[in-house]
Amino acid sequence: MPQTVLTFLRRLNLWVASLVGVVLLACAVFILADIILRQLGSSFGGTDEISGYVMAIVTSWGMAFTMLELGHVRIDILRSQLASRGRVIMDLFSQAVLALTISVIAFQCWPVVANSIQNSSTANTPLETPLTLVQMPWFLGWTWFALNAWITLAAAAVLTLRGDYDSTESAIGAFAEQETMK
Repeated sequence: MPQTVLTFLRRLNLWVASLVGVVLLACAVFILADIILRQLGSSFGGTDEISGYVMAIVTSWGMAFTMLELGHVRIDILRSQLASRGRVIMDLFSQAVLALTISVIAFQCWPVVANSIQNSSTANTPLETPLTLVQMPWFLGWTWFALNAWITLAAAAVLTLRGDYDSTESAIGAFAEQETMK
């Protein structure tokens, strides 16, 4: 069951990451078109503002994919010196800290969004972008990351309790350092 959950999350987040990639590509095309227009004496205007919003949103949504692909940076000098069981304990601790930290971030994002909703806040820029349009997907991305982190931690804990340390390491381990050390 835990492997099924992790596989489902990976597939779902691959779809999310693909969508994030399309959004980034569209943003790059938008910026490129604006650069070309500037050479012709015109401009869309606001490309820097829009690209900043896009970066905030896609970053929050892309983090869960990165976590599931073991792409987050971890410094695990001590971990590499431990036996399998010790590595798994360190991995579970690391995943728990990540899940807790991201939950705090997501929790702290909500008041920002709620304040913008309550005040009908707009950006202090010529575009006067309604901030809720930007902050809501940003908040949902952090919430998605937190949810994925907790589900992954639960699945890894079940695998560990079953004694399947190899699967636990595959789910939440830190392999980049080991590959670099060889």
